[in-house]
Amino acid sequence: MVKTKIRKDILSILESLNFKYNDKFTVEIPNVIEHGDFSTNVAMLNAKQNREKPQILAERIVESFRKKKDYKSAEVAGPGFINFKMSNNFYHKMLTRIIKSGEDFGRSPHGQGKKVLLEFVSANPTGPLNVVSARAAAYGDTLFRIMNFVGYHAFREFYINDAGNQVEILAESIELRYRELHGERIGEFPLEAYHGEYVKELANKLNLVEGPKLFHVSEKDRLERMMNFALDEINKMQMDSLERFGVQFENWMSEKKLRQEGILEEALSYLAEAKCTYESDDAIWFYSSRFGDEKDRVLIKSDGNPTYFVPDIAYHLTKFQRGFDIIIDVLGPDHHGYVPRLKAAIQALGYDVNKLEIVYLQHINLFESGQQVKMSKRAGNIITMDELIDYVGKDAARYFFIDRKPNAHLNFDLQLAKKQSSDNPVYYCQYAHARINSIIKKAKQEKITLKDFDIRSLKKLDKEDELRIIKHMLNFPAILITIAETREPHRLATFVLELAGMFHKYYAKYQVVNPAHRELSQTRLYLITAIMNIIATSLNLMGISAPKKM
Repeated sequence: MVKTKIRKDILSILESLNFKYNDKFTVEIPNVIEHGDFSTNVAMLNAKQNREKPQILAERIVESFRKKKDYKSAEVAGPGFINFKMSNNFYHKMLTRIIKSGEDFGRSPHGQGKKVLLEFVSANPTGPLNVVSARAAAYGDTLFRIMNFVGYHAFREFYINDAGNQVEILAESIELRYRELHGERIGEFPLEAYHGEYVKELANKLNLVEGPKLFHVSEKDRLERMMNFALDEINKMQMDSLERFGVQFENWMSEKKLRQEGILEEALSYLAEAKCTYESDDAIWFYSSRFGDEKDRVLIKSDGNPTYFVPDIAYHLTKFQRGFDIIIDVLGPDHHGYVPRLKAAIQALGYDVNKLEIVYLQHINLFESGQQVKMSKRAGNIITMDELIDYVGKDAARYFFIDRKPNAHLNFDLQLAKKQSSDNPVYYCQYAHARINSIIKKAKQEKITLKDFDIRSLKKLDKEDELRIIKHMLNFPAILITIAETREPHRLATFVLELAGMFHKYYAKYQVVNPAHRELSQTRLYLITAIMNIIATSLNLMGISAPKKM
């Protein structure tokens, strides 16, 4: 926001001075506060083509800046950098913009309506969602909210992998538990089967509906009915968990449906027409090595069945056919080897592979009382999304998952997430919002409101702490755009935590509501109202509640 203004002012000055210029110069916030509010390398970048030394060119630019009211100072530094300090009055004007925008501050048309497909979670329908899925859900949903906030047209999609070996194993696991219910001794449960308590619960549910009737149908029909029953129940279970976590999807895409609609055959046909397939050893292969993959890949096995790769190609074919400008797949760290072959297939199908982006979410380590919690779905030792929500709450879980870069390992401290103290970052942010609400309520009791506030009183906001808070808030729109472009929502968690910290320190240092100083009280109420609005927007974009009292 401020950087954009400075850039425009620099370009205006360059044109007024008839300088030739390259507009790729930067405007950044210096690491050292004493160097000013902002710094630019414009003189260094453009000195050569204007046949001037960088320092001389910088001095001429600075001379023009000193005439502008919004700038407190403009100075040449080092080999030709220009450092700026904005005037207090400028920051006060910007503060009024924040207030007028309310919780829409930071909203922008930056994305220009580009269509974005975000596919995330997409857990196999073989059991309840676990904490790995919870991290993907928090990440994907937050990115979706932010991208829409800054002008993209984003959609959320969940791919249901409801065909293949894993769902057959699920059906067989349920059959064994179903047989146990009817008195059959199974002995040692197969290692490859699903062992979780949820399998027993599904078998019990199925038994309530069917009783012993399933023993009177063929094995094929029995397993088919058990599979369909389990898939429906688990899909509903997963949808309910996601809803509790504050996540919804615009579309649920089924692999079984892709198979029924002939999309797999369509994809194979396109690859064959492009002369990208061949037969060898009674199998059909894809020439993926032609497109950068390390080797060719089998599409149809010698027994006539497709490999798991074919449904993935077919699914991504539908993504491109639906006309998305950006396609983002959120995957686990174990998918690195899978991506080159997928991108090879996309190129072979004639689509722009640059539209596809892959975000890898790294592993999660859960810790409780300093001990790591082990997880295994088939062994039945899992921490489900629901259990996590029950234990630490939706808000804490979402914040902790968002707080780290997607490509960074996450050590999730369950004890810390439960704490109701300043040690817990989400509590710290929410408490700032609730505290400001409490201050505003107290001010009303003292008959101090913003109804008759005169913005000329903002000149009373002259403390360095106050100006620093305004500067931080003005970074908010640029942070959101950066998040949308880099796909890194953790930047928002960092931003709002820093803003909450600034507020708590400010409140500890300065009295906000003082009936003896009504005008100053109104001015400080104006400032903290802006803080409250931005905290509320930030929390909402992360899918976290902004409580009015705690």
